[in-house]
Amino acid sequence: MNARAVYYCNYSIGPDAYEEVTGVCSIYGSRILLIGGKKAMAAGLPRLMEKIAGSGLEIVETVQFEHDCTYAQIERLAYHAKKLQVDMIFGMGGGKALDTAKGAGWKLGIPVFTFPTIAATCAATTALSVVYKEDGNFDSFYFNKRPAYHAFIDLSIIADAPVKYLQAGMGDTIGKFFESHFSARGDQLEHSSALGVTISNMCYEPLLTYGAQAMKDCEDHIASIALEQAVLANIVSTGLVSLMVLDDYNCAIAHSVYYGLVLLPGFEEKWLHGNVVSYGVLVQLAVDDNLEEARRLKAFLQTLKIPTTLAEMDVPVEREYLQPVLTETVCGPDMEHIPYPVTEEMIFKAMRIVEAL
Repeated sequence: MNARAVYYCNYSIGPDAYEEVTGVCSIYGSRILLIGGKKAMAAGLPRLMEKIAGSGLEIVETVQFEHDCTYAQIERLAYHAKKLQVDMIFGMGGGKALDTAKGAGWKLGIPVFTFPTIAATCAATTALSVVYKEDGNFDSFYFNKRPAYHAFIDLSIIADAPVKYLQAGMGDTIGKFFESHFSARGDQLEHSSALGVTISNMCYEPLLTYGAQAMKDCEDHIASIALEQAVLANIVSTGLVSLMVLDDYNCAIAHSVYYGLVLLPGFEEKWLHGNVVSYGVLVQLAVDDNLEEARRLKAFLQTLKIPTTLAEMDVPVEREYLQPVLTETVCGPDMEHIPYPVTEEMIFKAMRIVEAL
């Protein structure tokens, strides 16, 4: 069939976002399997139950998400949902829980609805799941033709979540802007990718305006306008870019630096994904000889208390120690579509520049 379909995830956002659940979901049936993290369900499930009481919607069972999104867990939950004869799946929590719920729904071919309780990723609105092996290492991306049908973003729940997740989400969101523009440089983009790259502007400028205040408001548990704007950037803007652009334009040097650094012993356990990606953006800007923008970004990241040097992350800037990082960075799949070849020496030189900014 000579046709291309692009599906988007609708969303509701605000302190009363769950008020929308009955009207949105009832047309798809009544029986629901809810998959969520333990802390996420403690925060969101009582509020959700209150909002759907008497509506005809029934949460047949809740299943606590277990650690990583794996193919085995997706298959198990899809089978369980089929046995329960549910009409839809709700996912509640952070990225891994939402990715698991999406994967199970896709396997079964039933609608999925997401309820993000932190704003660290765009998993609530994307059409892919990041799948891990049983040992915790990355396995693959599980792509689907459409994302969740609707995301319900309760701002009060996110305002009560640890601020570190909002912080990391902003770091990752900033990466989407810089990487999509960098990887698309020099290409004649067709409509969908061109629109997606343009939307990526909303992954940076609003955070410059609202990010610092959003951090403060989250620390104070205030569901403010500033927090809403930051959450929309983290969850919705990045998700739209991911849905619209060709995969060539989703990542570049910044994410590849992340996948290199997580090879270091104990690094991944200590530093959240988004914080490391934003450091990777500084490296990308240094490789690209755009030090003016690198200084601007560094100053902003410092207002968010995001580390901007390897020294702050307890990583020695030594060529021998960083060799596996450099090799992985230049050989990673995110480097397959960038505007010019990048070598290990260029990455190491850029890292040294970033240390001295």
